Order: sequence, then C-alpha cells, then structure tokens
Amino acid sequence: MGVTKRFMYTDGINDIANIAKVFAHPARVAILKFISEQEGCINNDLVDEIGLSQATISQHLSVIADAGLLKGRFEGKKKCYCLNVERFEEFQLLLNSFFTTTKKSCC
Repeated sequence: MGVTKRFMYTDGINDIANIAKVFAHPARVAILKFISEQEGCINNDLVDEIGLSQATISQHLSVIADAGLLKGRFEGKKKCYCLNVERFEEFQLLLNSFFTTTKKSCC
C-alpha cells in the first residue's frame, strides 16, 4: 500500500500493520530472536548468525526499527541493538484490544 493511503486508517490500524510487517518476514523474526537472546548485538554478529549480506541485514533492521521494536546505541563505528521491550508490551496491549473488541459471532 502506498504511503499516501495510510491516512484512511486509524493510528492503531497503521501501528498493527507496521509491526505485522516485521513479523511477516522470516529473516526479521530470526533477527529479533537472535537479538532477544543477547544482551546487545552488533550488526556484524547478525550477518554471521543470519547468513545474509550486511546491506540486507541493514534493510531488515530499518524495518524493525521503524516499527519501534529496537533500541540502539553506537559503540565506536558500530551500532549495538537491543529489543524495545516497552514497545512489545504496547503492541501486545494493542493486539489484545483489537481482538477483544472484535465480534465473536462468526461460524
């Protein structure tokens, strides 16, 4: 969907879509899993672990960061990543709210 059409939807729906985009790609899920198992992670570690090129890892990290699921800090020329646990908790509440308000009268 083009960015220009996002205005048609609520912030909550756009938020769910942004985070769902992260979980829609197996490499991004693998990146999140690896980072969650570390105290911090440097991008080169991800390249070795995931087996994708530096540029591809960076693109995936960008999508994950755009959804607010990562925190990062620079250590010299390298960036160290960790999960934004608060954002995951917000997303969990958002999804729970979304499905609790959905009618359950189907089939």
